[in-house]
Amino acid sequence: MAESAKSDSSADRVGYITRVQSFSACHRLHSALLSDEENKEVFGKCNNPHGHGHNYKVEVMVRRKIDRVTGMVMNLTDLKRHIEDVIMTPLDHKNLDKDVPYFATVVSTTENLAVYIWDNMVKVLPPDALYEIKIHETDKNIVTYRGE
Repeated sequence: MAESAKSDSSADRVGYITRVQSFSACHRLHSALLSDEENKEVFGKCNNPHGHGHNYKVEVMVRRKIDRVTGMVMNLTDLKRHIEDVIMTPLDHKNLDKDVPYFATVVSTTENLAVYIWDNMVKVLPPDALYEIKIHETDKNIVTYRGE
């Protein structure tokens, strides 16, 4: 029994950390592949030519082995800096469709926003560290993306 406890305490443990960040942005749901009538039918009031805004809440979850020396999955200061660079600088107080080149050809749904954030976060985080992006578009509309 004592041997089992000893081996368990030296085993690599995996932990998850999540950093939550909020930002505001506007967008218009509109697909160039659909007619104006089809866009109105599919996206309803979210197809308003003047757009509409959201106060998004994004959760960035990292999964890694807990470092035996630091006791951390990842330094939260580093994660905060990456979120600033990848999410806040390009997205906060922006028109997603006009200010973010990615959305010039991609419909700015929250699903596609999660993919955009994933694709850019994965470039700056350690390999295989990013586990999940969760975006709260409203209190009732939440999108989760895990890179699949």
